Amino acid sequence: MVRAIVGANWGDEGKGKITDMLGETSDIIVRFQGGSNAGHTIINQYGKFALHLLPSGVFYEHTTSIIGNGVALNIPYLFKEIQSIVERGVPMPKILVSDRAQIMMPYHILFDQYEEERLGKNSFGSTKSGIAPFYSDKYAKIGFQVSELFEEAALREKVERVLEQKNIILEHMYHKPTLDPEEMYQTLLEYRDMVAPYVADTSLFLHEAIKAGKTILLEGQLGSLKDPDFGIYPMVTSSSTLASYGAIGAGIPPYEIKDIICVVKAYSSAVGAGEFVSEIFGEEAEELRKRGGDAGEYGATTGRPRRMGWFDAVATRYGCRVQGATEVALTVLDVLGYLEELPVCVGYEIDGVVTRDFPTTVKLAKAKPVYETLPGWKCDIRGIKKYEDLPENCRKYIEFIEKQIEVPITMVSNGPGRDEIIYR
Repeated sequence: MVRAIVGANWGDEGKGKITDMLGETSDIIVRFQGGSNAGHTIINQYGKFALHLLPSGVFYEHTTSIIGNGVALNIPYLFKEIQSIVERGVPMPKILVSDRAQIMMPYHILFDQYEEERLGKNSFGSTKSGIAPFYSDKYAKIGFQVSELFEEAALREKVERVLEQKNIILEHMYHKPTLDPEEMYQTLLEYRDMVAPYVADTSLFLHEAIKAGKTILLEGQLGSLKDPDFGIYPMVTSSSTLASYGAIGAGIPPYEIKDIICVVKAYSSAVGAGEFVSEIFGEEAEELRKRGGDAGEYGATTGRPRRMGWFDAVATRYGCRVQGATEVALTVLDVLGYLEELPVCVGYEIDGVVTRDFPTTVKLAKAKPVYETLPGWKCDIRGIKKYEDLPENCRKYIEFIEKQIEVPITMVSNGPGRDEIIYR
């Protein structure tokens, strides 16, 4: 049985907690795309963690965590992340890294920084973790697969060939110091030694696991609106954030994915640049940001204050649709207990016409939110375990959202802890 956990919006919906929670009943947890550019915050018996590359299931002794072939693999980062959790008392996790995963090269991170610098005010608000240069190289066929680290002669020759091109760009476009091929080759040998204990044919491993009836969880990073095809292009990430890409990024057949849990936030937040129709500003935004999530609404990777907004039913219905959501987990509902009333964006007005369908980015720039306001419940709902024990206005808010997004809300998260969840 394969389930995918993905985000419906701009990322930061609380997927880490849901993955961590469902990890309990899973055998294998797979990261299938992205790199260390986004994080998942998890709170459990060992403490509070911000994971970036490791799948959220590493806290269980019965699970195998897989870094799939679709991931941008930052090897020293992975190595450090494993060490950092073990140092805090977490048992050494079982980790497999795909031999087909591609390696985040040190120069990818440099190029990311140099390009944002060069673009100045037109920059993409990148986390500068090398993601765009990494995926550009992968599809330009000058990336390095993990398996290539184990063929020394071919590796050395390829490093020289690739750096020839990189050095021309560094020197003439960015006016920055060039790279030494010998030094880069030695760095890659160090990477090889770090990653060697984990390398496996993970697609084959998953094939066998599916045959044996194991439970597999695919863990996505970011959300629908950051997808390069279906998101707010070009203010998107560089790998597909959709559940259907999970089949490719993990190396399994698409028809094996039976359940797609879309994680939806009870209000909106976004990190980085791009269109955001229901965005709010000033004191109203600051208040929500301060109360939001467990650490307030600041990026798990960058610490940047997130942009805040009211629940956007147009974007979320679309986000669930392109993910193919079979069920929804609604998160951070407890945060909204201080509000007298709750605006919900139910339509976009574009050139005087109201639409319920999420448009392309050029049209999105002209969209104004159309709100419907619901009464607040004015109390703290943390600690409530049963759906019927929630205040009436709170249940009305959930049911209103469910009707708007057209997918059943099966889980309601009312606090950051692993067990603060209400099943419907």
